[in-house]
Amino acid sequence: MARFLRSFSGLKRSVLAPEVFKGGVLGTSSQSRDFSSKGRRKSKSDGSDSGDENMSKKDLALKQALDQITSSFGKGSIMWLGRSVSNRNVPVISTGSFVLDMALGTGGLPKGRVVEIYGPEASGKTTLALHVIAEAQKQGGYCVFVDAEHALDPNLAEAIGVNTENLLLSQPDCGEQALSLVDTLIRSGSVDVVVVDSVAALVPKGELDGEMGDAHMAMQARLMSQALRKLSHSLSLSQTILIFVNQVRAKLSTYGFGGPTEVTCGGNALKFYASVRLNIRRTGFIKQGEETIGSQVQVKIVKNKLAPPFKTAQFELQFGKGISREAEIIDLAVKHKFVTRSGSFYGYNDMNFKGREAFKQYLAENDSAREELMMKLRETQLDAETEKELKTETSDGEPTEEIVSTDSTDEEAVSAVEA
Repeated sequence: MARFLRSFSGLKRSVLAPEVFKGGVLGTSSQSRDFSSKGRRKSKSDGSDSGDENMSKKDLALKQALDQITSSFGKGSIMWLGRSVSNRNVPVISTGSFVLDMALGTGGLPKGRVVEIYGPEASGKTTLALHVIAEAQKQGGYCVFVDAEHALDPNLAEAIGVNTENLLLSQPDCGEQALSLVDTLIRSGSVDVVVVDSVAALVPKGELDGEMGDAHMAMQARLMSQALRKLSHSLSLSQTILIFVNQVRAKLSTYGFGGPTEVTCGGNALKFYASVRLNIRRTGFIKQGEETIGSQVQVKIVKNKLAPPFKTAQFELQFGKGISREAEIIDLAVKHKFVTRSGSFYGYNDMNFKGREAFKQYLAENDSAREELMMKLRETQLDAETEKELKTETSDGEPTEEIVSTDSTDEEAVSAVEA
């Protein structure tokens, strides 16, 4: 029996020995794989360190500074201009005038910017602002009209095309209240156009509480400067157009000959913060028989940060109706010979119209004909700009330039004299 037990234990050892040997071999192979993976990880880390070493000290310091700014102020606080994904073409809203849109160079007023419309009385400042609101509402936007003068005519707004049921109206008590609610609405990011009519009517609360005849030196200018400092950042984030309608005053202290004779209200801060400044003036009247039915106005682009400034646009303002878009299309079409004119007769597409009013009525009733003329005029403008650029590039002799001296303010636009 003892002999049988000894033989059984020997057989057991002989069977289990290869498994132990196999386990030892497998263990060593897994250990070798672990060592190789650690080696690869180490080589990768060495490669990244070498990449950092290849960067110059200047680039490395800039990278660390950018990382610190991003971690402190959030993503997008600083970025490379050419590598950003933001739109390079600024979105715009039409002014309601075809001629003025072409003169602006961008097709309308830029979103997220401050716009100033100023001029003498009864020149069409409020009418132009209402047309911008009407165009924004056509795109489905919300608009606000801050009536600081308490003189808005709802019938005129509806005749221009403004949907008064979807127009927010505020008639504030003082300037601080008006600018505070403008700030709140812009920060909400839900409105597209805000019109303040007008800067001259934004009376500071200190002036309202004082007695009649008290002197309040530069109180309104300080109020406007503080408000524009706060609003500039919110405007760019919300893509809201902030339009300030402004009045002009006679400048008494004119130094030298040929200086500006008019100044705008509210100090100088609005001139600097505004991306577009429009000077609108009435140049004549439109009569039908003995009755005056409208006025001829001229808009001069005094400042434009998005296109060349100092361009002018002329159009008709009909009393109680606003800008006559058909009239300006007819004038441009006659100028570029898309429409023939012989005396009081106008010819277009083998059709003759007796009188300007008949042709205007035809364009107002036929949208396809009006859009066709507008498309031709846009193409003509693009071709003219392209030809002008080519002439500038290929010109052998340099054109003669003349420097025209001007005052520090720009109410009187500078006109360059060609040699």
